[in-house]
Amino acid sequence: MAENKSEDEQSGGSAPQESPGNIVQLTKDEEQEVRKRSSLRAAVVFETVRREGETEISRAALALAFSGLAAGLSMGFSLVASGILRALLPDAPWRPLVVNLGYTFGFLIVILGRQQLFTENTLTAILPVLDDPNKSKKLLQMVRMWSIVLFSNLVGAGIFAVVVAHTATFEPNVKAAFLQIGMEALKPSFGEIIWRGILAGWLIALVVWLLPAANPQRLWIIIVITWLVGAAQLSHIIAGSVESLYVVASGQYPWTQYIAHFLVPVFIGNCIGGVGLVAILNYGQVVPEQGEEGGT
Repeated sequence: MAENKSEDEQSGGSAPQESPGNIVQLTKDEEQEVRKRSSLRAAVVFETVRREGETEISRAALALAFSGLAAGLSMGFSLVASGILRALLPDAPWRPLVVNLGYTFGFLIVILGRQQLFTENTLTAILPVLDDPNKSKKLLQMVRMWSIVLFSNLVGAGIFAVVVAHTATFEPNVKAAFLQIGMEALKPSFGEIIWRGILAGWLIALVVWLLPAANPQRLWIIIVITWLVGAAQLSHIIAGSVESLYVVASGQYPWTQYIAHFLVPVFIGNCIGGVGLVAILNYGQVVPEQGEEGGT
């Protein structure tokens, strides 16, 4: 008992209380192994993402713009990989399951390369706002970041689409597959794109929430969740814009219609999914715990 008390005093009383079992007695090394294998508390995940958000919303505008441009260009490789697989694989019922592995490529480059992607930022940028009693300053920083990143993402996506559409980089059969993918992205109605955008925003924001606790499995978390976004034909504002803008750059669709029919509803949906269903819900599960700890 005295030994345990001295350990608590040395730690300053800030460490969470251990709850040893009544039957199994563990050695010190085994206790460390239990801690290592225990899942991170929601509060730890929240604070990890919040601190990352604090850093990101404070970055210089030029740094955000270049990082966002790089992300928009990188997302073009989701279209490239998906188009190549679609062009080379036989038209069989199982083909979409394999083709959408290509959809993960852009996300892997962006997330592992630490580039700024708008749908990730719906979560990371909102948490500092929710956590700060004086929200006005953080809110302005968040809006600034979202505006810069979204604009630069779309510029990058547009540049990639125009270059691919107007050069002979890819064979005609692959470019035909790009066109098919783009037309499928534009096919749903305004309302359907909103609903698909909500689910896509939810899933991509969840990637950000899951990564702090999934260090050894980071690659698989990104692949599985982004594959699901593609396989379910959900609407993602940047990946979908590369696909849609390829159709526009090919002269098959007016850019004004792209804005009104795709960009606006998918923006609404992704924001609802990322902010409403991930940021606020996960913030909600942390706040009561912190309140209880503060009162003890």
